[in-house]
Amino acid sequence: QVQLVESGGDLVQAGGSLSLSCAASGYTSAINAMGWYRRAPGKSRDMVATISRDGYPNYSDAVKGRFTISGYNARNTVYLQMNSLKPEDTAVYYCAAFTPTGTNWGQGTQVTVSS
Repeated sequence: QVQLVESGGDLVQAGGSLSLSCAASGYTSAINAMGWYRRAPGKSRDMVATISRDGYPNYSDAVKGRFTISGYNARNTVYLQMNSLKPEDTAVYYCAAFTPTGTNWGQGTQVTVSS
């Protein structure tokens, strides 16, 4: 089992920046990728960005060029740097850790972008 703790969510104005972090503990050797997902009010939980054990990132079209995922690997911590934030980025952001037996989720952190 992997435990995930997110931090960094906040209220920010449109055009601003915010950085999220997620620390993994427990059976971290089983993790083969980590990522960030988000759920906006009334919508499904969607992928934002993922990063493989080798450090290869993948982004949704909605955030490509504005968000950067980094970290993971030996530090077992993954970061999400969010720039040029838009009101439509408002959501609860969840950290995910992917293992051969399934996906582990954090409790989520609220990001609110005001116009």
